[in-house]
Amino acid sequence: MTRSLTLRRPDDWHLHLRDGEMLAAVAPHSAGFGRAIIMPNLVPPVVTGEQARAYRDRILSALPADAALKPLMTLYLTETTDPADVVAAHSDGLIAAVKLYPAGATTNSASGVTNFDRVRPVLEAMAEAGVPLCVHGEVTDPAVDIFDREAVFIDRVLDPLRRATPGLRVVMEHVTTADGVDYVSANAAGGAMGATITTHHLVINRNAILAGGIRPHYYCLPVAKRETHRLALREAAMSGQGPFFLGTDSAPHSDRAKLQPCGCAGCFTAPNTLAILAQVFEEDGKLDKLEAFASLNGPAFYGMAPNPDTIRLTRQDGAVAYPSEISAGDETVTVFDPGFPLFWQTEPA
Repeated sequence: MTRSLTLRRPDDWHLHLRDGEMLAAVAPHSAGFGRAIIMPNLVPPVVTGEQARAYRDRILSALPADAALKPLMTLYLTETTDPADVVAAHSDGLIAAVKLYPAGATTNSASGVTNFDRVRPVLEAMAEAGVPLCVHGEVTDPAVDIFDREAVFIDRVLDPLRRATPGLRVVMEHVTTADGVDYVSANAAGGAMGATITTHHLVINRNAILAGGIRPHYYCLPVAKRETHRLALREAAMSGQGPFFLGTDSAPHSDRAKLQPCGCAGCFTAPNTLAILAQVFEEDGKLDKLEAFASLNGPAFYGMAPNPDTIRLTRQDGAVAYPSEISAGDETVTVFDPGFPLFWQTEPA
């Protein structure tokens, strides 16, 4: 049995840090990552380079002084986004990507795109300048079953969009289906496509949300799918293949907001993500593939070097205690419970 594992410092290529008191509470739990792609769906959203700069400054102020984390900012794509602002922000190193939310697809996505023809000039400018597009891959058509929205998005939106914009590099974020895995695998040549896979989608299927009673802390968007899809995600994550890399989509909400008749979507996995990943990869006999997934594939896609330093994960004899919740001002935020004991913890390398 492997007792210790040294990895290049991992990155998180999809992270929600929120703002205000919530930012102050959750940012330290991601401080051990090397880099993180920061989601822009605040209220109001981060839509300009100057807004991204101000948000980055707030994040840096919220991090501990010894934090390794470098926030990589994104802009929220709207139908009035200025292509020149996007290109300038990327050229200056201020942003790493632009985020596409179909309007109404998830938390704080009301300002997202409804008419894709209106964003075509931005996408063409991004393709020319090499700015990646990160997509929330779900349609919002109420006639489409929520469990089919990712597969339909590929057919109706993503594939036509990519064909209409040659050269545009796309990350299909928090992929949740075998359909998504297959599409990315088939279109990843030359770095044209990548995909992030979350920690929680490697652990739960839709039974976790619905079987035996509704469990709102497992409700996320895209929603967890059938077991066959979860197994496809695990195979992709543990394959070592370049297009698949870690994006936790750690998405904190107060318990008060989650435990409502219409509760918020999101799983807060930042405090225990690396322990869960080590446990899951160990379970499948793939610990040797964890570094590629968490530390190497993401930087390669984004044209960056792996982090120069390392972390060490050690396996303990007994279960390691991780917090069940954290405080954020007067609120509490429940930490994702994988449903099994965790024996791994991070130590200085």
